[in-house]
Amino acid sequence: MAAVGIGASLYVINRTNEKRNQPNTLSGGSRARCVRVRAVSAPERPPAAAKGEWTPGSWRAREAKQQPTWPDQNVLKNTLEEIERYPPLVFAGEARNLQEKLAQVASGDGFVLQCGDCAESFAEFRADNIRDTFRVILQMSAVLMYGSGVPVVKIGRMAGQFAKPRSADMEEKDGVELPSYRGDNINSDEFTLEARVPNPSRLIRAYNQSAATLNLLRGFAMGGYASLERVSNWNLDFMSDTEQGVAYKKLAEQLDEAMLFMRACGIDEEHPIMTSTDFFTSHEALLLEYEQSLTRLDSTTNKWYGCSAHLLWIGERTRQLDCAHIEFMRGINNPIGIKISDKCDGAELIELIETINPNNTPGKIMIIVRMGADKLRENLPRLIKAVQDSGKIVVWQSDPMHGNTIKSDNGYKTRPFERIRDELRAFFDVHEQMGTHAGGVHLEMTGQDVTECTGGTAVVEESDLPLRYHTHCDPRLNASQALELAFLISQRLRKQRVAEAAARQSS
Repeated sequence: MAAVGIGASLYVINRTNEKRNQPNTLSGGSRARCVRVRAVSAPERPPAAAKGEWTPGSWRAREAKQQPTWPDQNVLKNTLEEIERYPPLVFAGEARNLQEKLAQVASGDGFVLQCGDCAESFAEFRADNIRDTFRVILQMSAVLMYGSGVPVVKIGRMAGQFAKPRSADMEEKDGVELPSYRGDNINSDEFTLEARVPNPSRLIRAYNQSAATLNLLRGFAMGGYASLERVSNWNLDFMSDTEQGVAYKKLAEQLDEAMLFMRACGIDEEHPIMTSTDFFTSHEALLLEYEQSLTRLDSTTNKWYGCSAHLLWIGERTRQLDCAHIEFMRGINNPIGIKISDKCDGAELIELIETINPNNTPGKIMIIVRMGADKLRENLPRLIKAVQDSGKIVVWQSDPMHGNTIKSDNGYKTRPFERIRDELRAFFDVHEQMGTHAGGVHLEMTGQDVTECTGGTAVVEESDLPLRYHTHCDPRLNASQALELAFLISQRLRKQRVAEAAARQSS
């Protein structure tokens, strides 16, 4: 055995090929040479789990919803065993770093900005697309931090957000019924029988694309691209003449002036806080066999981590307490998001939190609220009260996208910007009324100049939707719309910060 040491974490590579349902340390393969390796004595393997005890494969005893029907189980088994031998995509120390930041947000000090594609695709996998989405997220975080004065935790829906839950197993077009498209890591969106058959080789391609995306993101985050000295260069060409582009340019000029002031004060402009940024990845942990293949035992803590992303979330369709996704999530030590709608009641939410976070560890749980503005105003207060009464520590985050999807008159699935804005306003209003901290926003967006969501100051009309409608699943905000939301959120964050400071002083 050997150990892989990267950052704050140490991972044991097991050179043997083990059965998938047994606990396993990091299995090594030819790709292990891509990381720095040093020899250490390996910790003893944990004993085989008793019945009822958690293992990476204990979810298999429960009903697993939203899973594809693979045509050849042997091919699937061989593919998953190959992925088990690959290096982890992220590391336990990085996930712990994120959890520490989320704990600060839960205490009222910070805001989570979680953004990216509805569903990543193989066809749009290009360095320019990754860069443009990353720099819009940087722009949004600069707007939020400078406008509100609060730290921003940046998380991408990137490097693994492929699989999508579907409302039906089958899809019908022109009288022809085929299996539903479930994401590029499972099948193709092309409407043919051959393309819609789940193909395990796509899991390998998704892993490789995720690894390449993470490599580029780490380079951008740590290699100078995210330096505050480049804040003026983050504006996208197609946004330069828009209202949001002009507003961002003005903010960038103010930041440049602030940088000059700090230099005059003798502050080290080469300090990492000035030249780099922390950036984390996330996705919905939908495809449990893939997630199990990338679950690793961290030998520094002897705890299990899902190493496909820093943060994993459970969707509204898969958060049933007696089902497989909750069973898998309760055993990994990553930060976990739980998406809820107006259908969730307080007792159910508390039981979900207790199941996944029995020790009430700060930064472990993020509640992602998706309801629509009217239902949110009606239902969120009772859920907040239930969490307050139970003493549970969570981050409250708004997903204003999924409760506001409609079909346009010309047949396109879209999301009106005004509805998204209204749900965000409702989210902040409710937290203000309840005296709690609005801790984050979860947006489906892209750095591309798409026409998928209507509205915004750079108006996209329904008639514009066919022009650049590129999404493989749900409609995304374009860069201008995303930045417009960032300016609106920064105003509410500033108001929230002032109110919370006043409350602390009065107490």
